[in-house]
Amino acid sequence: MLYVVRHGRTEANAAGLLLGRLDPDLDHTGWAQARAAANALGPVDRVVSSPLLRARNTAGTFSLLDGKAVEIDERWIEMDYGTFDGQPVANVSRKTWDVWRADLDWAPPEGESHRTLGIRVRAALEELHEESRTSEIVVVTHVSPIKAALAWALGVGDEVAWRAYVAPASVMTIGAGPEGPSLRGFNDTGHL
Repeated sequence: MLYVVRHGRTEANAAGLLLGRLDPDLDHTGWAQARAAANALGPVDRVVSSPLLRARNTAGTFSLLDGKAVEIDERWIEMDYGTFDGQPVANVSRKTWDVWRADLDWAPPEGESHRTLGIRVRAALEELHEESRTSEIVVVTHVSPIKAALAWALGVGDEVAWRAYVAPASVMTIGAGPEGPSLRGFNDTGHL
């Protein structure tokens, strides 16, 4: 089974900022959320994480359960919001949001497109898919990679990103069915 977990909350998340490649740590609530997710899912066979601190520290709570090392995979890093990183969501104009939603290849200035993010996340998922048939794997990552993983699991385009909400420390569960990935759960926060 593959569990794709969003990191716990940060102060920037709580403040409603676009948080891409900036690297804040978890806040007090985020640490509690990370421990709750680890206790609900762990111990597991393998833990993979984005290189960003908020994800690494969330993943570290899983390794505390059984001592397994956290593997860092750059492909699970959050979308690069470029010049929008750290800005309040409300500061992005309605026109910009409309253009962004309409074009998977559009990217914020100095940032990354949804299509580019989807390609790297799908490659990471394809590598984990077969192993997830017989092992329990946790990937700790961020909102945009989770939405790309949702698209992969459902076999749909990355446009689905605009129609999904991902809560802090939520869990998406993907099984490895006979015909490919099978979405078993999404945005599960029952452990919180």
